[in-house]
Amino acid sequence: MTTAPQGLEGSATLIASGTRLVGNINFSSQIYIHGIVDGDVVGEETDAAVLIVCEGGVVRGEVRAPNVVVDGSVEGNVYASGKLELASKARINGDVHYNLVEMQLGSVVNGRMVSLAEELAGPRADKAAAQHKPAAQAAS
Repeated sequence: MTTAPQGLEGSATLIASGTRLVGNINFSSQIYIHGIVDGDVVGEETDAAVLIVCEGGVVRGEVRAPNVVVDGSVEGNVYASGKLELASKARINGDVHYNLVEMQLGSVVNGRMVSLAEELAGPRADKAAAQHKPAAQAAS
């Protein structure tokens, strides 16, 4: 079973295996998803906010949290402003926006991997990179 990072205190919420929750979830501490969530899961921008989608757990919606651990399935975009860990059974069908990422062998992302640092730099970074390419590469 996947565990939360050490040193985190506070209460934890469990969506148990065999449970299906329909609707959005907002949380501020730890949440473990072993069941199915049909809706968005959004964590407050604090170090204590950790979403853990355990093996067999499913989220069908957008995920936004500082710290995210996936060892189950997410069908939607993932935004992790702190650390994102994709364990060996992780399956994400959507784009992944991350600050720091750790991917284990076997994890799958069907979508784009987007660094938040590059995303924040925006078009200015793309333009600067194109200016530094030789003319033949910039045209392609």
